[in-house]
Amino acid sequence: MQQTRTVELGTGLFVFLGVVALFFLTTQTTGFSGFMGGDAYRVTARFDNIGGLTTRAPVTMAGVTIGRVEAIEFDPERLNARVTMRIDGRYDQIPDDSEASILTAGLLGGQYIGLGAGGSFDNLRDGDEIYLTQSAIVLENLISRFLFQQSQEDQDD
Repeated sequence: MQQTRTVELGTGLFVFLGVVALFFLTTQTTGFSGFMGGDAYRVTARFDNIGGLTTRAPVTMAGVTIGRVEAIEFDPERLNARVTMRIDGRYDQIPDDSEASILTAGLLGGQYIGLGAGGSFDNLRDGDEIYLTQSAIVLENLISRFLFQQSQEDQDD
Protein backbone atom coordinates (compact mmCIF):
# COMPACT_ATOMS: atom_id res chain seq x y z
CA MET A 1 0.00 0.00 0.00
CA GLN A 2 2.87 2.37 0.83
CA GLN A 3 4.51 1.67 -2.54
CA THR A 4 1.29 2.63 -4.41
CA ARG A 5 1.09 5.93 -2.54
CA THR A 6 4.74 6.70 -3.36
CA VAL A 7 4.13 6.00 -7.07
CA GLU A 8 1.04 8.26 -7.03
CA LEU A 9 2.95 11.09 -5.35
CA GLY A 10 5.83 10.70 -7.79
CA THR A 11 3.47 10.75 -10.77
CA GLY A 12 1.66 13.82 -9.42
CA LEU A 13 4.94 15.63 -8.88
CA PHE A 14 6.08 14.72 -12.40
CA VAL A 15 2.85 16.04 -13.95
CA PHE A 16 3.05 19.25 -11.87
CA LEU A 17 6.65 19.89 -12.97
CA GLY A 18 5.62 19.26 -16.58
CA VAL A 19 2.88 21.90 -16.35
CA VAL A 20 5.30 24.38 -14.76
CA ALA A 21 7.83 23.71 -17.55
CA LEU A 22 5.17 24.28 -20.24
CA PHE A 23 4.13 27.55 -18.61
CA PHE A 24 7.77 28.67 -18.49
CA LEU A 25 8.32 27.82 -22.16
CA THR A 26 5.13 29.64 -23.13
CA THR A 27 6.21 32.82 -21.39
CA GLN A 28 9.69 32.67 -22.91
CA THR A 29 8.66 32.01 -26.52
CA THR A 30 5.70 34.40 -26.71
CA GLY A 31 7.31 37.28 -24.87
CA PHE A 32 4.52 37.17 -22.28
CA SER A 33 6.89 37.61 -19.38
CA GLY A 34 6.88 40.95 -17.62
CA PHE A 35 8.89 42.81 -20.23
CA MET A 36 7.99 46.33 -19.22
CA GLY A 37 6.39 46.47 -15.84
CA GLY A 38 7.65 49.96 -15.07
CA ASP A 39 8.44 53.14 -16.93
CA ALA A 40 7.43 53.12 -20.60
CA TYR A 41 6.08 55.49 -23.22
CA ARG A 42 3.77 55.03 -26.20
CA VAL A 43 4.32 56.08 -29.80
CA THR A 44 2.18 55.44 -32.87
CA ALA A 45 2.84 54.81 -36.53
CA ARG A 46 0.55 54.39 -39.54
CA PHE A 47 0.97 51.66 -42.16
CA ASP A 48 -0.86 50.93 -45.42
CA ASN A 49 -0.47 47.19 -44.84
CA ILE A 50 0.54 45.50 -41.59
CA GLY A 51 0.63 41.97 -43.04
CA GLY A 52 0.57 39.49 -40.16
CA LEU A 53 1.67 41.89 -37.43
CA THR A 54 -0.03 41.14 -34.11
CA THR A 55 -0.25 42.73 -30.70
CA ARG A 56 2.67 41.87 -28.39
CA ALA A 57 4.98 41.61 -31.42
CA PRO A 58 8.49 42.90 -30.66
CA VAL A 59 9.64 46.42 -31.48
CA THR A 60 13.37 46.34 -32.14
CA MET A 61 16.18 48.75 -32.85
CA ALA A 62 19.58 47.50 -34.02
CA GLY A 63 18.31 43.96 -33.33
CA VAL A 64 17.55 44.65 -29.66
CA THR A 65 13.97 44.37 -28.41
CA ILE A 66 13.06 47.76 -26.95
CA GLY A 67 9.29 47.44 -26.80
CA ARG A 68 6.11 45.67 -27.88
CA VAL A 69 3.16 46.38 -30.14
CA GLU A 70 0.35 47.34 -27.80
CA ALA A 71 -2.59 47.94 -30.14
CA ILE A 72 -3.53 47.79 -33.81
CA GLU A 73 -6.52 49.74 -35.06
CA PHE A 74 -8.03 50.49 -38.46
CA ASP A 75 -8.57 54.19 -39.17
CA PRO A 76 -11.75 54.46 -41.29
CA GLU A 77 -10.99 58.08 -42.23
CA ARG A 78 -7.43 57.59 -43.47
CA LEU A 79 -8.00 53.96 -44.54
CA ASN A 80 -4.82 52.68 -42.95
CA ALA A 81 -3.69 50.87 -39.81
CA ARG A 82 -2.63 52.75 -36.71
CA VAL A 83 -0.14 50.80 -34.60
CA THR A 84 0.56 51.80 -31.00
CA MET A 85 3.93 50.71 -29.61
CA ARG A 86 4.99 50.69 -25.99
CA ILE A 87 8.70 51.49 -25.69
CA ASP A 88 10.68 50.74 -22.53
CA GLY A 89 11.54 53.96 -20.69
CA ARG A 90 15.25 53.08 -20.66
CA TYR A 91 15.28 53.84 -24.41
CA ASP A 92 14.33 57.51 -24.31
CA GLN A 93 17.05 58.75 -26.69
CA ILE A 94 15.37 57.65 -29.96
CA PRO A 95 15.32 60.54 -32.49
CA ASP A 96 11.84 61.74 -33.40
CA ASP A 97 12.54 61.43 -37.13
CA SER A 98 13.24 57.68 -36.89
CA GLU A 99 11.58 55.29 -39.30
CA ALA A 100 9.42 52.25 -38.54
CA SER A 101 9.35 49.20 -40.82
CA ILE A 102 7.38 45.98 -40.56
CA LEU A 103 9.89 43.15 -40.96
CA THR A 104 9.72 39.37 -40.96
CA ALA A 105 11.86 37.17 -38.70
CA GLY A 106 13.32 34.69 -41.15
CA LEU A 107 11.54 33.22 -44.16
CA LEU A 108 8.45 32.00 -42.35
CA GLY A 109 8.81 33.78 -39.01
CA GLY A 110 6.51 36.21 -37.30
CA GLN A 111 6.45 39.89 -38.12
CA TYR A 112 7.80 42.66 -35.92
CA ILE A 113 8.54 46.37 -36.10
CA GLY A 114 12.10 47.51 -36.67
CA LEU A 115 13.01 51.10 -35.89
CA GLY A 116 15.78 52.85 -37.79
CA ALA A 117 17.44 55.82 -36.13
CA GLY A 118 16.98 59.27 -37.58
CA GLY A 119 19.28 62.24 -37.20
CA SER A 120 17.18 64.68 -35.21
CA PHE A 121 18.35 66.14 -31.91
CA ASP A 122 14.80 65.87 -30.53
CA ASN A 123 13.70 62.52 -29.11
CA LEU A 124 10.46 60.58 -29.20
CA ARG A 125 8.16 61.26 -26.27
CA ASP A 126 4.93 59.75 -24.99
CA GLY A 127 2.14 60.28 -27.54
CA ASP A 128 4.41 61.08 -30.52
CA GLU A 129 3.84 59.64 -33.99
CA ILE A 130 6.48 58.17 -36.29
CA TYR A 131 5.79 59.51 -39.78
CA LEU A 132 8.38 57.60 -41.84
CA THR A 133 6.99 54.08 -42.21
CA GLN A 134 7.43 51.11 -44.51
CA SER A 135 4.58 48.63 -44.71
CA ALA A 136 4.90 44.88 -44.66
CA ILE A 137 6.03 43.16 -47.84
CA VAL A 138 3.29 40.75 -48.87
CA LEU A 139 4.70 37.68 -50.60
CA GLU A 140 1.63 37.25 -52.81
CA ASN A 141 2.06 40.77 -54.20
CA LEU A 142 5.72 40.11 -55.03
CA ILE A 143 4.86 36.87 -56.81
CA SER A 144 2.08 38.49 -58.84
CA ARG A 145 4.38 41.37 -59.85
CA PHE A 146 7.05 38.90 -60.92
CA LEU A 147 4.59 36.83 -62.96
CA PHE A 148 3.10 39.96 -64.55
CA GLN A 149 6.60 41.19 -65.46
CA GLN A 150 7.47 37.79 -66.97
CA SER A 151 4.29 37.78 -69.06
CA GLN A 152 5.04 41.32 -70.29
CA GLU A 153 8.56 40.26 -71.33
CA ASP A 154 7.16 37.21 -73.16
CA GLN A 155 4.72 39.43 -75.10
CA ASP A 156 7.52 41.83 -76.07
CA ASP A 157 9.61 39.00 -77.55
